Amino acid sequence: MESMKRYSIKCTPGNVEYIDVLKELDNEYVVRFTRENSGSVKTTEETITRHLFNICVQTGYLNPMTESSVA
Repeated sequence: MESMKRYSIKCTPGNVEYIDVLKELDNEYVVRFTRENSGSVKTTEETITRHLFNICVQTGYLNPMTESSVA
């Protein structure tokens, strides 16, 4: 099984937010959002269109994480 791709989400200092791409479909991705704040962790699974995902990467809202930062 291919490993998931993880992207950090631009957020307020002190918070940790990232998404994991779980599955690639024809025109969208299935992703898991993870938000860590003050010791609590919240995860949700959503779909996002390829177009919106690409815009988020191009504008710097999403940044690919290196394997060392994922581990």
